[in-house]
Amino acid sequence: MRALLDDNTLEGRDSPIAAIDAHPNIEIRIFNPFAHRGSRLFGFLTDFDRVNHRMHNKLVVVDNALAIVGGRNIGNHYFGVQTDANFRDLDIAAAGPIVRELSRVFDRFWNGDWSYPVSALVDRTYTEEDLRETVATLREFISKEQYPYPLDEDVESLRGQLKEIRDNFIWAPGQVIWDDPSIVEHEKPAAVMHEALHRKIKTLQKELLIESAYFVVRERAIEAAKKMVERGVRIRILTNSLASNDVVAAHGGYASGRKQLIENGAEIYELRPDAVSGTVKEKSLIIGGRSIAALHTKAIVFDRESVFVGSYNLDPRAAEINTEMGLYVESPELAGQVVAYMDEGVLPQNSYRVQLDDDGDLVWITEKDGREVRYTNEPESTLWQRLVSGFVMGLGIEDQL
Repeated sequence: MRALLDDNTLEGRDSPIAAIDAHPNIEIRIFNPFAHRGSRLFGFLTDFDRVNHRMHNKLVVVDNALAIVGGRNIGNHYFGVQTDANFRDLDIAAAGPIVRELSRVFDRFWNGDWSYPVSALVDRTYTEEDLRETVATLREFISKEQYPYPLDEDVESLRGQLKEIRDNFIWAPGQVIWDDPSIVEHEKPAAVMHEALHRKIKTLQKELLIESAYFVVRERAIEAAKKMVERGVRIRILTNSLASNDVVAAHGGYASGRKQLIENGAEIYELRPDAVSGTVKEKSLIIGGRSIAALHTKAIVFDRESVFVGSYNLDPRAAEINTEMGLYVESPELAGQVVAYMDEGVLPQNSYRVQLDDDGDLVWITEKDGREVRYTNEPESTLWQRLVSGFVMGLGIEDQL
């Protein structure tokens, strides 16, 4: 097994990662690592232009036969097992020739000058004894946490689930869209993902449906949205509310253009932190119970004929700073499935419809216990969240969000 990890959130984890790397069948590399392993802040201060680039790709390839592409990181929050907060997310499983193309993309990152073996970043050689100790610690932790997916789950049951997934595949032409990792070396990298999606959007005739965890648009996009609506294209967007957003600064960047988008005719919905699963049985990752729901999906449906699912948020960081990847698939059938998923997210019991009242002020409209409820300020948010979001709005740093 080969695992390539972005270094952005690995602070303090070198030791257990190096111990797992000691397994004879596991090799782990770190993309664009911080030179100073003990202080990320020092690394940002002294080497910002380099370490600010993040490998945001999410890709799993199995035996060069099956691949999963989407927006999901590996962590409890992304699989519905965290007790305090969980993400709504979406992936595409792919088979056929496109998997070999995805493998080539992985190899481009893996073999490039930007990836380093974790063993080269630690101060000693880790052994199988370190591996055994780390595995024992992890198993003890999982046992105490009452993890709902047993590590020793029945293999035959799992094979049956995989067979059901295989039998429900939709066969359609697809294309891998990705940013080359060499962007780390360039001050103004080529925005491959951004330009590809922009070209597609310009061809639309009827409808653009967007579900994006972070949605930070600049004047060019706001003006493009206005022109699309004027020529009859419906635009519907679902993103995080301030209360559900795990990055308050990103919400500040989004909020700066929100009112203008609505004035230009876009429909905007924001996920409620208490959203629950509803119409799409066992396919939605809207979270019920006492945990907070948050949106992490990155998906676009074009005229209900084709879809894009990947790691790409609609924000400047994804367009110009991170490396991103995703799958574009031309299939009305698949588009229909993704639309059903998206439609669940914008139900009035799951989201706030953001509109303008008679005075031109923002109002958030939702439904609770069958009754319409209106808010005149960011609903369910704290004073601190509103202060931070408002502060970011005034900074003019959207290019970094």
